Amino acid sequence: MYTKDWFERWATYSPDKVAVEEYEPERTVTYAKINKQAAQLANYFKVENINKGDRVMLLGEHSIEMVVVFAAALKTGVIIVPINFRLAPAEIDYLIDNCKPALLIYDDRFIEKISHRTDLKGESFLDLSRAIESESPAFESVVVEDDDPIFILYTSGTTGFPKGAIYTYKMLFWNSINTTMSLALTPDDHTINCMPAFHTGGWNVLLTPMLHRGATVGILRKFDADKLLQLLEEKRSTLFMGVPTMLKMMQDTKSFTQVNLDSIRYFIVGGEALPLPVIKSWHKKGVSIRQGYGLTEVGPNLTSLHQDDAEQKQGSIGRPNYYLSTKLVDEDGHEVQRGEIGEFCLKGEVVTPGYWQNEQATKDAKEDGWFKTGDLMKQDEEGFLYVVDRKKCMFISGGENVYPAEVEKVLLELPEVEEAAVIGVPDAKWGEVGKAFLVTSPHCDLDSVAKHCIAKLAKFKVPKYFENIEVLPKNDSGKIDRKALKEHLK
Repeated sequence: MYTKDWFERWATYSPDKVAVEEYEPERTVTYAKINKQAAQLANYFKVENINKGDRVMLLGEHSIEMVVVFAAALKTGVIIVPINFRLAPAEIDYLIDNCKPALLIYDDRFIEKISHRTDLKGESFLDLSRAIESESPAFESVVVEDDDPIFILYTSGTTGFPKGAIYTYKMLFWNSINTTMSLALTPDDHTINCMPAFHTGGWNVLLTPMLHRGATVGILRKFDADKLLQLLEEKRSTLFMGVPTMLKMMQDTKSFTQVNLDSIRYFIVGGEALPLPVIKSWHKKGVSIRQGYGLTEVGPNLTSLHQDDAEQKQGSIGRPNYYLSTKLVDEDGHEVQRGEIGEFCLKGEVVTPGYWQNEQATKDAKEDGWFKTGDLMKQDEEGFLYVVDRKKCMFISGGENVYPAEVEKVLLELPEVEEAAVIGVPDAKWGEVGKAFLVTSPHCDLDSVAKHCIAKLAKFKVPKYFENIEVLPKNDSGKIDRKALKEHLK
């Protein structure tokens, strides 16, 4: 009987193939071994009366053990809830109370975050390893349905309380199919994952599609630009996924000019648009760039810009992946014409059924099966999509809509501007005006920056205020934290 147990199949087809390797410390695990460890963990769950549909919360950095828990979930039907170890104890309390885990597995380094929760059954990864390594009977996988959850993935919570996006087996499967088709994944592929385990990027951008495909995934617990470049060369990696900040930091290392990355088919970049100078720098290095777009609640792998179009269609997120319906709609829900701005909406097997214990948020996000992303986009005549801005980031100045991303793009045209973020601030005359926060080179003149904007933008789009800032605040997915910038003004 087929039960959606990937590791049981790969343990039969390619038992000695390395599934996951870890570099801190150096360890490897084959598909046969990970399948055996998962069965032993599944037996442990059974003894502890942790069954299908129960939540198992994970607090720690990515590791082989994390993947073993995922493999055990495929066998048992438990729901994995990875959480951010950087959160304060009170924030973690909210997540615990929201999903009510039957078990919390934690890294000993973060014990102080949850030690006050005497009502909660906890187990450290270190102690759990005894269950994973012990000999126990074979485990017969339970049958899971397409709509059963495999993950609850909490959003970053930049506004209000975090929402737990339900991620189902159907989403897991079709995301893998879309990713495999888009990126041409094969069992011979190798990647290194340095995205955190509490983010969908650390699981579902490349890790789960690669494991579904029988490929090999390396885990680097913390991003280290020099070490990562050296590992990509040493391991002959074929793909790598990162956010723009990572690629910029890698480009600035000594290792950048020294390593040979001829095995790399391409880098996949998401989160924000990668500036053209950075794209050209990697192209000169011989590394192709594929940009894309994703969401925790959908996919997450939704669009892809082919590497051959990286420069010609700079700023585009590409076209939608194969098994996905998309549309751009105006405020009334009517589809807009090519070249017009509309909210990006998605429909398909990769759309979340909703948010955990949050009917109102589910109702607000979906309409007639379409997920409303809140992202404003436009589509050119060839069907390539461009993110204009987040709907929530837009502000109104003198009755005109201002999209910060459009202004930021103009600011980043200047070589002395390294990073830029624009937000709306109150103004007595216009209601709101723009304020630009800039990370610049030492010789940058803000008056010249303002003149550049005046020459390139409509008057109402030009920021009224410009401020140099040492570093732009970012959230855990590498995106600019605009809420923190607003707090900076107080």
